[in-house]
Amino acid sequence: MSAELISILVLVVVFVIATTRSINMGALAFAAAFGVGTLVADMKTDDIFKGFPGSLFVVLVGVTFLFAIARANGTTDWLVHQAIRLVGGRIALMPWVMFAITGVLTAIGAVSPAAVAIVAPIAMGFAARYRISPLLMGVMVVHGAQAGGFSPISIYGTIVNGIVAKEGLPGNEIVLFLASLVVNLLIAAVVFAVFGGMKLARQPVQAPALVGGGDAEAGRAGGTGGGAGVTTAGGPGRDVAEAEERIALTAPRAATLAGLVALVVAALGFDLDVGLAAISVAVLLSVVWPETSKQAITQITWPTVLLICGILTYVAVLQTMGTIKWAGDSVAGVGAPLLAALLICYIGAIVSAFASSVGIMGALIPLAVPFLLQGEVSAVGLIAALAVSATVVDVSPFSTNGALVLAGAQDVDRDKFFKQLMVYGGIMVAAAPPLVWLALVVPGIR
Repeated sequence: MSAELISILVLVVVFVIATTRSINMGALAFAAAFGVGTLVADMKTDDIFKGFPGSLFVVLVGVTFLFAIARANGTTDWLVHQAIRLVGGRIALMPWVMFAITGVLTAIGAVSPAAVAIVAPIAMGFAARYRISPLLMGVMVVHGAQAGGFSPISIYGTIVNGIVAKEGLPGNEIVLFLASLVVNLLIAAVVFAVFGGMKLARQPVQAPALVGGGDAEAGRAGGTGGGAGVTTAGGPGRDVAEAEERIALTAPRAATLAGLVALVVAALGFDLDVGLAAISVAVLLSVVWPETSKQAITQITWPTVLLICGILTYVAVLQTMGTIKWAGDSVAGVGAPLLAALLICYIGAIVSAFASSVGIMGALIPLAVPFLLQGEVSAVGLIAALAVSATVVDVSPFSTNGALVLAGAQDVDRDKFFKQLMVYGGIMVAAAPPLVWLALVVPGIR
């Protein structure tokens, strides 16, 4: 049995054990990376550690720490209140607002994980407050990011169009952008209908001035922090006073908002690392208001960090030992170009669910060059199909975007939510490639 096949079978075993024995999959993946790396691939320990996703580790820790501070000092309450006012109290519009915000951010140049890191914690906090399905809200945020992700001035669009030009293939920037935009918009519409969006549309309009209290202040207000109103134990006058206190722009909240703006500017304007920028803002806030940071530091989702970092370390071992290239070469050797195109889309979706979307596209587009140059399959159609296949799966909890959604979820059973994201990601992996293949590749067959 080849080393590549062994490494794939070990990954399957990791999934099975983690699912049936309730063991953190990240811990299993670290053990698998050590075993396969040293015993099968003859890798040194330093080579295994090179695959540890240090930047993602910092992003997960930094962003969850910063937004835990924002929750503790009531900043997220203030943001939720403003969002409610923006849509006139129509809760059903909020998932679409989050979809649009992340879409605009990526379309104008934000890296998809950066946009999701900024929007997801706010969106997931809003979902917890108003009992919106966290899966609905998280999926809307991620698909929004991918909807704008391939505009001609976006990071993903620039990279893919650059690879196409370098390989001497015909390309079309507008087709690439519109393919991702339309597919993600359609998926978002289906998700909205299936996961309770229509029920939200029938929900009464909320009163913006009396939104519910936040996690940090719910106990003092005498409520749970959820729902549309406030408690009535102290009478209407006291209720209004407490509601006004919750939405007041206090000094800690103003400073936190300034920090969030600085985070956006650092990530989008200066292309600085989101994780390091988030930790820096969190530290500055902690220095001024240390009591809040003590409460927030315990809310960093360490099990999620372990899970994601472990899986990605093992995937890096697979890349180092050539398993990914082996799979790609096997597909490229298929005689039928149309079938090969479908298989390449599937590989892009499967691998991207665990690794870098742009990275896998950068590896698979060159592999497709030989039969694309034969002219039997439309290069424009296949590249667009591959780009969509490799990014719509990013809601998987093993991808950066899915991990950020999982880390930002509030008041949920994390194991259950993790499985929901994994199932949804699996559906995307199974369904998206053949659908975009039919829509974008088959019509261009010659």
